Amino acid sequence: MDILPSEFSVRRLYEAMTAIITPRPIAWVSTIDHEGVCNLAPYSFFNGVGANPPTLMFCPANKPDGTAKDTLANIRANGQFVVNIVTDETFAEMKHSALEVASEEDEFVLTGTEKTASSVVAPPRVSNVAAAMECELLTAMQLGVGPGGANLVVGKIVSIHLRDNVLDADGRVDPEKIATIGRMGGPRYTKTLDRFE
Repeated sequence: MDILPSEFSVRRLYEAMTAIITPRPIAWVSTIDHEGVCNLAPYSFFNGVGANPPTLMFCPANKPDGTAKDTLANIRANGQFVVNIVTDETFAEMKHSALEVASEEDEFVLTGTEKTASSVVAPPRVSNVAAAMECELLTAMQLGVGPGGANLVVGKIVSIHLRDNVLDADGRVDPEKIATIGRMGGPRYTKTLDRFE
């Protein structure tokens, strides 16, 4: 079977792409609006871009009504965000934070997720995450319009928080100590515990 994107719905294309681009890391992004209301939402179109400058990207799709999600609106307004890394311990809260709620609702409160002040940026980070990257916006590009329209957010990492128990004796991240979660197709996830060289 060959799929020509012009002949399929956005939903069908999304389903195909997310079933074959796996596993995808999850950016659990925290932002804050001009009223001080925090937003916390997961995005699995996410990855690192480079180390010089330290840069990452994620892609929030538009809401079903074609408008920008709160995450993107907040980043466009104040130019800052935090990417919290999802592990086994934070999976339930992350999944709960994916629900669509009113913009005036704080997803930290909704999900019972504790927040901690960030070191450099205004949005808080999730308190118990293994790692979090505080970012300043480099660019936010609109790639598509309408429902599910893609947007690309690129951020410069200005501070990295690492929990002590994921470090080795030399202070480096030990891949064996950070049990990240990956997104598969549909409502499925995977644990990154089966490793080899």
